[in-house]
Amino acid sequence: MQHSEFVHLHVHSEYSLLDGAAQLEKLVARAKALRFPAIALTDHGNLFGAIDFYLAAQKAGVKPILGCELYVAPGSRKDRGSQDGGYEGANHLTVLVRDRAGYRNLVRLVSKAYLEGFYYKPRVDRELLAQHAEGLLVLSGCLNSEVSRLISAGDAARARETAGWYQEVFGRDHYFMEVQAHGLEEQARVTAATLEIARALGAPVVGTNDSHYLEAGHAHAHEALLCIQTGTTLGDPDRFRFSTQEFHVKSAEEMARVFAELPEACRNTLAVAERCNLTLDFGAFHLPRYVVPAGHTLDSYLGELARAGLRHRYAPGPGDALEARLAHELGVIEKMGFAGYFLVVWDFIRYARQQGIAVGPGRGSSAGSLVAYCLEITNIDPMRYGLLFERFLNP
Repeated sequence: MQHSEFVHLHVHSEYSLLDGAAQLEKLVARAKALRFPAIALTDHGNLFGAIDFYLAAQKAGVKPILGCELYVAPGSRKDRGSQDGGYEGANHLTVLVRDRAGYRNLVRLVSKAYLEGFYYKPRVDRELLAQHAEGLLVLSGCLNSEVSRLISAGDAARARETAGWYQEVFGRDHYFMEVQAHGLEEQARVTAATLEIARALGAPVVGTNDSHYLEAGHAHAHEALLCIQTGTTLGDPDRFRFSTQEFHVKSAEEMARVFAELPEACRNTLAVAERCNLTLDFGAFHLPRYVVPAGHTLDSYLGELARAGLRHRYAPGPGDALEARLAHELGVIEKMGFAGYFLVVWDFIRYARQQGIAVGPGRGSSAGSLVAYCLEITNIDPMRYGLLFERFLNP
């Protein structure tokens, strides 16, 4: 099948909450119907739909590009200043994943945005971006980006300086000047200045459509969604709305007409897609890395805790049968590589009890584990009730 000569790199789904009106499955289906070789997902401030999108796109034979439209604090992410959408608010930045290192870094950025930078929106800052730049490809962003806002404010010199900072941090091959054309007067002015900055920096230009819904006919439904977000109604003439009805997933032919005077903006979307090659392995467990005390391995530390728990649970002496059962379970756990998993669960269950957080006695097949009972992960004695460890872990 002949692929279209364009890739959408700035796309919002239903996971851009109360802003995106494109369901993931339908988004992927439209990308396939329009013969796009790839499509990106760049929801506002989160990766909530990333895995479902990745799997759906792969199943449809469309290359998935994971990404996020990050909110970047104008100063430190820890500052608490103006929360509105004006110049003092958080700036938008389009970030795409190139490889696994980039995926890990984007996950870290989004997590820290919520944990450290949340103020009305989950925000990162330049410090975090510099720390987690590896494996990421960045587009300068929409009208609400730092570069665009500086241009709109009449400060072209700072806009160029800002673009130069991003280019230096992410690398010349991984920073693109983003341009859009939705028929907005301010957008045309910003685009002209953006192209000047691109020429000055030697940065490639890429065209996007900031898609928030699938088809042009969905614009009214999107307006209703924005009304829910802002607490207004469709009958309110002063309600917040997008200025035009051009924010859909356009065909390659439509995008070619949009950028007829700037054809490289479309060609470069293909170049970006070629550089984004994330593969995720869903056939293996990826457990948290538990840090054990010096002199221990995961298995030796688990064994020490379990044997101490055995003596405590079955005081004054557990006996040979219990010792043998515990040794058997520990051997299976070591063989299957689950010592770290047991330690992680032990750690948060112990913490919950220390903090007075209610913990149940145990559920499911884990109640058949003597190790879990000795670690006080469960409070059901598997020996008393004749429960089988093999229902939980069967080598």
